[in-house]
Amino acid sequence: MKNQQIIDGEAASLAPASFLASPVSGVLSIDPKRNCLGKVLIVDGDGDTRFAIGEFLDFHGFSVFEADSAAAVRGLIADVSPDVVIVDVLVPGGDGLSIVRELSNQGSMSVIMLSALASDIDRIVGLEAGADDYLAKPVSLRELLARIRAVRRRITRMAEPASPSEEGVYRFAGWCMNVASRTLNAPSGARIPLSDGEFSLLRAFVERPQRVLSRDQLLDFARGPDSDAYDRAIDTQISRLRRKLDGHSHNELIKTIRNEGYMFSSRVEKM
Repeated sequence: MKNQQIIDGEAASLAPASFLASPVSGVLSIDPKRNCLGKVLIVDGDGDTRFAIGEFLDFHGFSVFEADSAAAVRGLIADVSPDVVIVDVLVPGGDGLSIVRELSNQGSMSVIMLSALASDIDRIVGLEAGADDYLAKPVSLRELLARIRAVRRRITRMAEPASPSEEGVYRFAGWCMNVASRTLNAPSGARIPLSDGEFSLLRAFVERPQRVLSRDQLLDFARGPDSDAYDRAIDTQISRLRRKLDGHSHNELIKTIRNEGYMFSSRVEKM
């Protein structure tokens, strides 16, 4: 069975699932009505890979949708509003990295890259593009499930109403960050789109200004107990966040402290 080789030998344990034709050409979706743990969109040109992952996630309680091309992705994003998108680097009719960049700018979902390109450079490029996680094929389905659950827990926490002590507006160097509405405005007044991970990271900084924070501390503050020692996404999130801030400011707000970590250099006022 071909997908047993692709998905690290775990396809044999998958439970059967009912597949429905989607109105979007070239797309299949597992019955979304009977599962409620979250909506996952799988973007991969290989049908065996999509089937194996989709059947496994469906069995474990997720509503699963599939796209076999870049064109199909855009239609499904609008119609389905998935919580998690799994994207291969090689997507027929498009570029997986471009899809990731587009999705990360929307700031409304988590993106996991899944690819046969497994070098450190490939991983870094994927994370720099905006992915929240990057896994190389062949992948353990159980590990993929654990990663999806982790990003779903982060999404759920972010969606919960903030308590009075957690709400507020932070002002720094002309910027305005609203925790309740999860928005960031530059000194010019322009709205700056941030992914969920970037917003959580910036909040970790502004709540602890002018204080050196190690990478491990930032993982704990921004991601909580769901983070792990192998999760390197925060490294590139810092780089992406810096670019967004520096592009609208004359000051370097996030400074690197050699051999120690990072520091948010501006004074912060909580309104």
